[in-house]
Amino acid sequence: MPEPTEIVRRLPRILLVDDDTDFLEEVRLILQAETRCEVVTLSNSGAVLNELARGGYSVLFMDWIMPELTGADLLPIITRNYPTLPVIVMTGVSDLETAVRCMKGGATDYLTKPLDRPRIISTLTNTLRLVELSSQNRRLQEYLLGDPVANPDIFSDILTNSDKLKSLFMLVETIAPYGYPVMITGETGVGKELIARAVHGASGFRGEFVPLNVAGLDGQLFEDTLFGHKKGAFTGASEHRDGLIARAQGGTLFLDEIGDLTPDSQIKLLRLLQENEYYRLGSDLLQKSTARIIVATNRDFGALVAAGKFREDLYHRLRHHRLHIPPLRERPEDIMLLVEHTMVTAAESFGKEPPKLSTELRQLLVQYDYPGNVRELINMVRSAVVVNRTGLLCRTDFPELILKEGGKMPATLQYGSGQFSLHVIFPTFPTMAQVERVMLKEAYRVTGGKHAACADLLGICRQTVKKKLVEIIQ
Repeated sequence: MPEPTEIVRRLPRILLVDDDTDFLEEVRLILQAETRCEVVTLSNSGAVLNELARGGYSVLFMDWIMPELTGADLLPIITRNYPTLPVIVMTGVSDLETAVRCMKGGATDYLTKPLDRPRIISTLTNTLRLVELSSQNRRLQEYLLGDPVANPDIFSDILTNSDKLKSLFMLVETIAPYGYPVMITGETGVGKELIARAVHGASGFRGEFVPLNVAGLDGQLFEDTLFGHKKGAFTGASEHRDGLIARAQGGTLFLDEIGDLTPDSQIKLLRLLQENEYYRLGSDLLQKSTARIIVATNRDFGALVAAGKFREDLYHRLRHHRLHIPPLRERPEDIMLLVEHTMVTAAESFGKEPPKLSTELRQLLVQYDYPGNVRELINMVRSAVVVNRTGLLCRTDFPELILKEGGKMPATLQYGSGQFSLHVIFPTFPTMAQVERVMLKEAYRVTGGKHAACADLLGICRQTVKKKLVEIIQ
């Protein structure tokens, strides 16, 4: 894995090949103005193979008729040596025979000169999506074959034994390099910002990861925070401000609580996503953005869009990729891993020895619902470690712990302290019938199923024992 200082942003690289230099410049300007791509031009068809050998290209646009090596000469070599590289043929010859020949030779698409601006943009956009889908399929195959994530260090801040999260890590690595918007969904406290940081880390983008919680920001405050302002733009604007989008250039802008964005702010964000450009407050100088946008929410966007509280066009632009983080209750295998890690780190930070966990508490922690997810678990355990003085964490150290069953604290039945003792945990305070059932089953086990001995142990008549055991022991 390269050192952080060597990581560069991997924008899609497009190679344009044509002997007409004026045409090359025209197409280059169109693609750079309308897409988030790095465009390389080449007017010498004899240098195409050497250029491709350098690697890193996502799509090749190639003229069909050129003076040195023609498209017909190059296409079979390129499709053989670079089978995953999409080739889009450009030609002034508009006839069906040539088009069929190109497509049979392995070309992805066929464009006729003069090129139509919307057509070339849509062709490139669709081709890049196919490239991305192909990459995702390859990564999925690797996962199914048992290959681990390529860079596990990127996910080192996320403790998990969950297959659901490990599958999410694979998807993160697949989508990260392409720079498209990502929407991360999940309940409060599941770790949406950690996943956003992982996307940034896996992207290879050199720029910063810049987080912003947009909840409570009105239109002007959002615009000022995001885009910045020119000195004197409004009362109190005594200094120039670049804004967070400038700080995130070449990196990632993470907008948390995006479901709370005001209607005015939604319009401003939509323009940024559509045009990759913006104006600072009080300035008429157009700024270009190269920051990737990642958003997060715990809101139901279907309901927000249906209620007219969130723009549908913005919603679809933001969820080019959607990553959903399952709540902690759906991955119970992570609970004790997180509990024990938090106990150790909390104890170290407070200069204490890590405490032990009682058996009863372990059972309660695994059964708890965690409506606040990982954040709630961490806060709960840290608080318990701080106040504990015995070195053993018990139920009494977690007064806020409420079980799913009716929301009541559990009850414990403790009997005996000598040769025979019985310790039973009930999820709620038990009824007499529940206690009786437990006692009968335990007496039956201890006496080896002998009714007389069972009756003597419980201090009741044999007929009663026999009747009740018929009902209970099946």
